[in-house]
Amino acid sequence: MNIEDLTPSERRLWKAFPKGESVDLSTGDRAFDDVAQADRWGHDRVVRAEVLVALLVGAVEPEPGQVAAVRLSGARITGSLNLGHAEVTVPLALTGCAFDEAPHLYWANMNSVHLMRCRLPGLVASGTRVDGHLWLEGSRIDGGVWLDGANITGILNMSGVQLTNPGGDALLADRLAVEANVYCDQDFTANGEVRLPGARIGGQLIFRGARLYNPSGVALYASRLDVAANVFCDGGFTAEGEVRLRGASVGGYLSFVGANLSAPQRTALNADDLTVETDIYCSDGFTAAGAVSFSGARVTGQLSLRDARLLNDSGTALSLQRVQAEELLLRTAEPIKGVADFSYARINLLRDDAASWPERLQLDGLQYETLDPPLTARERLDWLHRDTDGYAPQPYERLAQTYRALGLDADGRSVLLAKARDRRKTQGIPRKIVGWLQDVLVGYGYRPFRAASWLIGLLAFGTIVFSLHRPDVLDDGHKPHFNAFFYTLDLLLPIGSLGQEIEFAPKGVYQWIANFIVAAGLVLGLTVAAGATRALSRE
Repeated sequence: MNIEDLTPSERRLWKAFPKGESVDLSTGDRAFDDVAQADRWGHDRVVRAEVLVALLVGAVEPEPGQVAAVRLSGARITGSLNLGHAEVTVPLALTGCAFDEAPHLYWANMNSVHLMRCRLPGLVASGTRVDGHLWLEGSRIDGGVWLDGANITGILNMSGVQLTNPGGDALLADRLAVEANVYCDQDFTANGEVRLPGARIGGQLIFRGARLYNPSGVALYASRLDVAANVFCDGGFTAEGEVRLRGASVGGYLSFVGANLSAPQRTALNADDLTVETDIYCSDGFTAAGAVSFSGARVTGQLSLRDARLLNDSGTALSLQRVQAEELLLRTAEPIKGVADFSYARINLLRDDAASWPERLQLDGLQYETLDPPLTARERLDWLHRDTDGYAPQPYERLAQTYRALGLDADGRSVLLAKARDRRKTQGIPRKIVGWLQDVLVGYGYRPFRAASWLIGLLAFGTIVFSLHRPDVLDDGHKPHFNAFFYTLDLLLPIGSLGQEIEFAPKGVYQWIANFIVAAGLVLGLTVAAGATRALSRE
């Protein structure tokens, strides 16, 4: 390119390049210099994209001892900045510039690229390698940013960026690799889908305060995302549309503190098969309109839903199927609206609150070691009875085992008694009758001392009957003294003798009464003995 063909503004840039000096074409009037007013800028602020390309690919040699660079502010870039497959060894730093056409950096090898507070009709950087930072802070980009397959050795900074591509991809970053942090915070907004599937981030991923808008589809698609450190979707983070983190891996913790997710009648947050090395915080004002699913997730630390609000009346509001977590903190700001599914989850410490229990639960297969607070058996049975699948034995067994581990044997027996009663409701009439008798007499064996009450009742009954109808003496030669109380007690005792039963023999219906008392005494006596043994033993 001949320098004589350059405009005065382009000539300034051409001469500044060998030393890496900055060229500022702005007027100093902040309102007029805003890129939204670029159509009003004069010809003196226009720089052709072909001039930038020529400088970046070596049209001018760097001055010895200096670091050459394109540093330009306040310019309107006309034409196509096409660096596809180019080798660029110098930095590109444009600030407050407006592009007429989307820059094309696809499969280029770039030095650090700074496009700060610029206006672009798109950015195509598929497969680009940036040896340094890619800095887009404060820019307004229409038509989408393509970073699929890109590799950035430094930071990707999109703080305050406004992306607009309604119904399409606002950010296409499939398989993106960034060795440091990714910043999409400080009022970062995206109208369209933000895609990060299969991306690898060597530092932190920060969406703090970001606003994502794609209500008819997916707001954030980051399945199989791999982040070495923490992920922040908090500080006022909002997403209208689905957030997908299925199969993602987070080396630190995942924060949705105070976030607001909205995908009514769909899945607001899909984090199935997620792996988090420390904690997950969906807490302190976290709100989700739509399902929240952590099915199959593995959390080394705590999964916190403290003071969260989950709303999905028509289906599952919270799915923790097959979750593995050290601790689950389920003390929501209000009862979960919808089904909470804990099927086959494995949790060491379950911390909940009866005031936040949903009306509908699924608990079959849920494993936990400790409950905080344990609550009484009556309260926890109300928890079990909310299971939408009806009677299943495992939740009762698990709860009873937990009570026994805490030394609350009485509560454990109450749970097992409730299990037997609830199972009876599912059985046929003959079994219901037998079960009802077992319940009334001995509480299915879990209320053994109830048998003592029946023994006392039978003792009183026999005493009255045999006082009114004294049985005959077996041996006429003997004149034993008869005592109706001790005679009945002798019938009731399964072992030993008080000398009454062997001397007297009732006849007719009273013989049947005596036989009934003997049989009842045997059964009830053994039940009382078993109950006493269990009470005195310590597991």
